[in-house]
Amino acid sequence: MSRLTVHRRARGLATLTAVAALVLAVTTVTTAPAQSVEPVGDCTAAYPVDELVPGAPVTGLTVDHGTTPEGFTGELIGVLTDGIAPGLDMVMVRLTSPEIDRVGGIWQGMSGSPVYAEDGRLIGAVAYGLAAGASPVAGVTPFEDVDNYLATPAASVDVNRAQASAIARRSDVTTAEASQGFTQLPMTLGVSGTTARRVSEALARAGKHPYVSQAGYALGRATGAAAPGPETIVAGGNIAASLSYGDIAMAGVGTATSVCQGRVVGFGHPLGFFGDTTLSMHPADVLYVQKDLFAPFKLANLGDPVGTVTDDHLAGITGSFGALPDYASVTSSVTFGDRSRTGETKVSVRSADALANATLYETIANHERVVDGMSKGSESLNWTIQGTDVDGSPFALGFTDRYASSYDLTWDVGFELGDMVYALGQIDGVTIDSITSDSQFVDDSSRYRISSVQQYRDGAWVAVGKGAPAIARAGHRLIARVVLTSGQHATTVPVSFDVPQRAEGRRATLSLLGGSQIWSGGDLSSIAKARRYLRNLIRNDEVRATFGTVGGYYGGSDGSASVEGRGSHDFVKAKDLGPLDKVVGDGVWVKVIIR
Repeated sequence: MSRLTVHRRARGLATLTAVAALVLAVTTVTTAPAQSVEPVGDCTAAYPVDELVPGAPVTGLTVDHGTTPEGFTGELIGVLTDGIAPGLDMVMVRLTSPEIDRVGGIWQGMSGSPVYAEDGRLIGAVAYGLAAGASPVAGVTPFEDVDNYLATPAASVDVNRAQASAIARRSDVTTAEASQGFTQLPMTLGVSGTTARRVSEALARAGKHPYVSQAGYALGRATGAAAPGPETIVAGGNIAASLSYGDIAMAGVGTATSVCQGRVVGFGHPLGFFGDTTLSMHPADVLYVQKDLFAPFKLANLGDPVGTVTDDHLAGITGSFGALPDYASVTSSVTFGDRSRTGETKVSVRSADALANATLYETIANHERVVDGMSKGSESLNWTIQGTDVDGSPFALGFTDRYASSYDLTWDVGFELGDMVYALGQIDGVTIDSITSDSQFVDDSSRYRISSVQQYRDGAWVAVGKGAPAIARAGHRLIARVVLTSGQHATTVPVSFDVPQRAEGRRATLSLLGGSQIWSGGDLSSIAKARRYLRNLIRNDEVRATFGTVGGYYGGSDGSASVEGRGSHDFVKAKDLGPLDKVVGDGVWVKVIIR
């Protein structure tokens, strides 16, 4: 059962999940736009692991700047039998090149770099590094096994004392460091379209929501004539697999191992171990390799998609040039004064995680671009989510709300919409096709507070509240108004309730609560239930009014009300007042004597 619970006063952030936790949905593909020609394949033969000899020289290719592979050299240390998984060995090599030596070892983004034997046959792909930290010693996934789709990925590989000693003899690594074993080279999910600071802030706020990545960094986007094309995806060249592209790209960047007959393999380890999938495949342009004590990494700009990654398995990814994955669109329109922009992100993986992530970051990025500063102010937001229900029928859900923040309202807006997308995306059999939002932003963060209540009595408005109860007559109407203040400005909102005849001689309570103060929770396990939830959801710029006899009653977020131990003379009524032109907070409770 999917549930969405939101505290309207202190909205939680949503969580981009670690990429390995994403659950992908299989989608169809569409024809790619005309692009540069795909690369000529190398179709290099595999070198059998059982013929490898310790001390043998090796060579390889990778990119440390731009798109052109550069060579590196090294020697074979040995083979860890079943080092990656049962039936899948790990080949250990020590590598060197000017860039490897500069940064202190192999780096994140070298995953997939081909390693060749002296006769030119392909030994495998760089995929693992020593757990002790940056080191020139690499673990290589054998190329002859790249199509073996085994069951469980190896995040770490143990090394015994004898093997650690062998590594130490053939490298600058100590036996103690080698004995800590190997770990998969990080394949962190990068995010383009927003700043590294924003990515870090999202991660810091990701405590309660299951879709924000636990590891992310800012990724660039290459456009125009200088953007890399498919011809740059060659053995040792850059390759990226992406869950989305457009305004927001969420991708892992690594290295292609081999290209043959329109197919490419790379990474040497899984991106997220998705199995059969439809990630979009991109070329990339490396800016530089950042030196880091623990794990050096390369920063890159992504080019436009050039194909589809169809497999993400233990020994790496496999993709095809040409057709692109079908996608769901996330579109954000933001207006601020005379500035306006509509941005779009195409999500090729229609999982709840990927869709919610794209929604969150698209919202943040487009506000940054239009507001051009911290979004301190208020806005009216209208959104619509469209797709296909479990029975194949189309659906459309929508809602309009108002938000205000004296700091930055994009967190409230982005995470609340992201939460809804995530909840709907988890419903089995539901497909989301599009998410659109339209924001009207103003740089005024003021709110209304409910300051008092007045009752119309004996031809005049009388203040009621603590020590001054309202007076009502059974069988007649209670007429009142709520006084709202914002700074020096005050306004009133009328409220009235019919008083049941049966309540004569009883005491009741009139309560008024600002919409931004109300906890909202609902069952979103089906589209029908989600529609009912939204139909009854109170907005931030409304006031919930509840009138009833004393006895522990409450007004629910769906407009219902109940009383504990209610008798035949008890009653509860609720209604929502608004919407107003500002977010409403605070609340008041007034005793009512019924005569």
